Amino acid sequence: MRFRTPANVMLARAQLTFLAAILVPTMLSTALGIVMLVVGGGAVDLTVGVLLLAFTTTTLTGYTLGSTYLRRGASFARVQNDFVSSVSHELRTPLTSIRMFIETLKDRRITDPDEQQKCLELLHREVERMDGLINRVIEISRWETGRHALEMVPIEVSEFIKEALNSFEAASMSRPVEVRATIEPDIYVSGNLSSLSLAISNLLNNAWKYGAETENLTIRIRTLVSEKEVELVVADNGPGIPKAEQASVFEQFERGQAAIDSRVAGSGLGLAIVRAIVQAHDGKISLNSKEGQGAEFHIKLPRRKKS
Repeated sequence: MRFRTPANVMLARAQLTFLAAILVPTMLSTALGIVMLVVGGGAVDLTVGVLLLAFTTTTLTGYTLGSTYLRRGASFARVQNDFVSSVSHELRTPLTSIRMFIETLKDRRITDPDEQQKCLELLHREVERMDGLINRVIEISRWETGRHALEMVPIEVSEFIKEALNSFEAASMSRPVEVRATIEPDIYVSGNLSSLSLAISNLLNNAWKYGAETENLTIRIRTLVSEKEVELVVADNGPGIPKAEQASVFEQFERGQAAIDSRVAGSGLGLAIVRAIVQAHDGKISLNSKEGQGAEFHIKLPRRKKS
C-alpha cells in the first residue's frame, strides 16, 4: 500500500532541495568573489571577482523570487485541498440522508402510504438541498475566476436595493422582520442589477437567519454618498460576530460557532458570494461588529453618472 506524502512535508523537501542546489553554491561563489577582490591584485582577479558577485546577486534574486512562487503555489494547493474537503463535507450529509431514504423505500420498511409520502418529501428536500449547494459552488467558482459574464450598465442604487427587498420579503414570510431603508435617490453605480440585488439579499437573509433569537430584530439599509463613491450599509441589532471569527467571515464554507451551535441551516457560501460580486464591481466590502451588539456590512462601490 502506498501512502501519500503530506503537502507540508513535500513543501519542506522542495525548499531544502532548492536551498542545496542554489543557495549553498551561490554563497560559496560570493565568498570567492570577495576574496578575489580583497586579495587579488591583478585586473583579471578584479574582473572575475566583480563578475562572481554580479552572478551571485542575480542568483540570490532568483532564489528569493523562486521561494516566493513556491510558497504561493503551496498555499494555492492548500486552498484547493481545503475547498474540496469542505465541499465533500457539505455534500456528505444530504447524500447520507438520500441513501438512507432510498434504502428504506427499497427494502419496504415503511408500508403506510402516508409515511411513504413523507419519506419521499424528505428525500426531495435533501435532493434540492444538494442541488442548491452545487449551484452555489459553481456560482462562486465563476465569480472568483472571472468567468461570470456581466453586463455593466448605469444603475440606480435604489433600484437594486428595491429588488433585494422584494426578494427578501418573499423569503422571510415565515418570520417577518422590520427592514428600514434610507436610500438617497438619483444615485448611480456601474453594475449588474441581478448580481447587486443578490449581494444585498444575501446580507439581509444572513441578518434574518442568525438574528432569529433576537427580540425585535431590525435590519437597516442606508447609503453614504461622496463625489466618487457610494457606500451601502446593511446593519442589524442581532447577536453580532465575535472578533475571532471576523477575519474569515467572507471565506468559503466558513460558519460561525453560534451558527453551528444553533443548527441554523446554511452552507457558508453566502458572504463569499457577496464578496465575489462586490469585487467584480470594483468595490470593497468590510465588516464592523461587536459580539452581542449587531453587525454592519459596508459595501463601497465607485459612483458614476447616470449616462
